[in-house]
Amino acid sequence: MRADGPDAMVSHAALPTDSPDPRDEPFIDRNVDPPFRGAPLSTEPFVTLAGDGEAETRVKGSTFLALAAPAEDEEAARARLEPVQRRHFDASHHCSAWRFRGGLWRANDAGEPSGSAGAPILAAIDGAGVTDCIVVVTRWFGGTKLGVGGLVRAYGDAAALALAAAPRRVGVPAVRLRITYGYEHTAAAMRALERAGAAEIEHGYAGAGERGVMEFAVPAASEAALADALREATSGALAPERTGEAVLYRNETS
Repeated sequence: MRADGPDAMVSHAALPTDSPDPRDEPFIDRNVDPPFRGAPLSTEPFVTLAGDGEAETRVKGSTFLALAAPAEDEEAARARLEPVQRRHFDASHHCSAWRFRGGLWRANDAGEPSGSAGAPILAAIDGAGVTDCIVVVTRWFGGTKLGVGGLVRAYGDAAALALAAAPRRVGVPAVRLRITYGYEHTAAAMRALERAGAAEIEHGYAGAGERGVMEFAVPAASEAALADALREATSGALAPERTGEAVLYRNETS
């Protein structure tokens, strides 16, 4: 909840803000840097958020309420942004930024002067060393203009505090694989999967039940080694089939 106080809810229709046009409509991006798509996804582990973090600050009467949340793509990010816009419809601005693995990012000033809000929020994300997340900073104007430099500090500080309050986890890029095997190879297949760090293992049957099927996720960096291990353990009888991509998560400290 945002702080209460005589200057915590000042209508931006009645007072000027730092922006030339303070009346940014909900769900409409203004001053949005174009999404940037970078290199292909890496197989290296990455740090992301395991849950939400919130922070509230006040600067010269303006209230800044920041939310940091995990989001794996733009659809998920907008699904976190839009409820904030609806819930705090009385706010002056809803500024945001997000960054995803592979380099895709977006920074939205939401009516604040260009580069004064979205960019420092994005910088806070990068400074925290996390990805696959969104930070939204909602501002209620308090009657005193902060200037571009003041806005940069205020938005960046609120974003950094929300990120610091959020729990973290490590994501390991993975692939989903499927193997179909004769039951004589069950033990060999399970040993190979265990050594490769396979997870989310699902068992099934093929044909009339004379063969087994396993679908599982394994770290992408281990895919080739697992394929070699299965071939060697079964004299070439088993070759995994890739069915998709996934992410395996673990606690940051584990």
